[in-house]
Amino acid sequence: MGRRAKPNKVKAEAQRPVVGKSPTDEGGKVRDLEKRLAEALEQQTATSEILGVISSSPADVQPVFDAIVRSAVRLCGGMSGNVWRLRENALEMVASHNVDERLAAIAREAGQRRGLDRSLLAGRAILDRAVVNVPDVSRDPEYDPDLARHFSRGALSVPMLKDGAPIGAITVTRAVVGLFSERQIALLQTFANQAVIAIENVRLFNETKEALEQQTATSEILGVISQSPTDLQPVMNTVAENAARLCEAIDAQIFRIEGGLQVRVASYGSIPNVLSHATPPNRGLVTGRAILERRTIHVHDLAAEVDREYPDAKSVQQITGQRTTLATPLLREGEAIGVILIRRREVRPFTDQQIALLETFADQAVIAIENVRLFTELQEKNRALTQAHAQVTEALEQQTATAEILRVISASPTDINPVVNTVARTAARLCDAVDASIHRLDGARLRVVAHHGPIPLAQTVLDEGWPLDAGSVSQLGVGSTFTFTIPVRRAE
Repeated sequence: MGRRAKPNKVKAEAQRPVVGKSPTDEGGKVRDLEKRLAEALEQQTATSEILGVISSSPADVQPVFDAIVRSAVRLCGGMSGNVWRLRENALEMVASHNVDERLAAIAREAGQRRGLDRSLLAGRAILDRAVVNVPDVSRDPEYDPDLARHFSRGALSVPMLKDGAPIGAITVTRAVVGLFSERQIALLQTFANQAVIAIENVRLFNETKEALEQQTATSEILGVISQSPTDLQPVMNTVAENAARLCEAIDAQIFRIEGGLQVRVASYGSIPNVLSHATPPNRGLVTGRAILERRTIHVHDLAAEVDREYPDAKSVQQITGQRTTLATPLLREGEAIGVILIRRREVRPFTDQQIALLETFADQAVIAIENVRLFTELQEKNRALTQAHAQVTEALEQQTATAEILRVISASPTDINPVVNTVARTAARLCDAVDASIHRLDGARLRVVAHHGPIPLAQTVLDEGWPLDAGSVSQLGVGSTFTFTIPVRRAE
């Protein structure tokens, strides 16, 4: 008897119902995936937007900060946000979003007044070089209580780090209590990194631009020096203009030491020249101190120091309104031969780069002064050499002529004609004359014994001579312009 087939186990198992799955669960996963995809797309779009702003603003970081703080507040679920820069151990708010201007002013004042401390989340993030995530600032013992009364509850701050060193921070706040998520922290760190990229991009762009401007200015000054080897004024004018423009000063003045006095030789800018007369260098003036101490003098605020350090500059400062002042001496072999002065009407100290640039301009001014001096000395030496050469040549010609005449005399001991003819010819040549005659006294008359040159003599003069009187010179030749006459006495 045939056996009955056993049930198909595979089919039976396949028909068993799946436990734990439902249409609701599947829908939740899909919605969660869609949400994450939407967030990722939104983040990618914001990142692309910020990178676009960075590329379109190579010389200005402000549009980047504005775009970053807007995106940070929106994507991190915040209510407001700020971007802070670290400047000389103090915090400066450089961008904000959705912050009331009155509250922004309070925060700015706190950043400047308190300096870099833990009372602001940005300061804490910079000091710790780490993320600061506070669920409720009103309960935070370190947070500024004045700001806590005005601002939100939850707050997040991320430092901006360049090569591990903090240069600023981004802060996002919200109205509800609670910590920001890991995803929001990571997103804000991405924005902080983009801010650092933007800052570096602008710095490198400006440094390249400044280097090109400095190179162009240097080439321009050297060009003026080469075109004006004996005239210093065009060079000084060019140096003053470039110093004021590239150092962002309102004016530039160049002084030279002449006879122990500071004499202004070039001026560029809008500050009037109050002191028109020359003054001796003294430490009561910024320029005088730079000359006497042979070093660069940088005064951050002249108005605050005139009474104590620069009393002789007080009246000038009050008239011109100058504040930040920088002077660097013109040094030649360690000695000050002048000074360059640049000024600003606001208190804004010059940067180290601008100070170094002014010292470069001072060196170029010294090169120009030395170039003119050496060129002038060379010209004077050339003139002296030319004069000496002419004198030597003239003496040699005279010596040669004397030797020639003596040779003719020795060769013609009994005939005077070759001698006098040679003398007449040599006299005309060496005296740069067109014609020469030699006359001999014969009784009361002068008779021609030698003549050289194209001016004809009257036949009567040749035959008879002329009486020896005051009017006889006019009778020597027809139309003559020069006459060389040698009276020869007969030997007794």
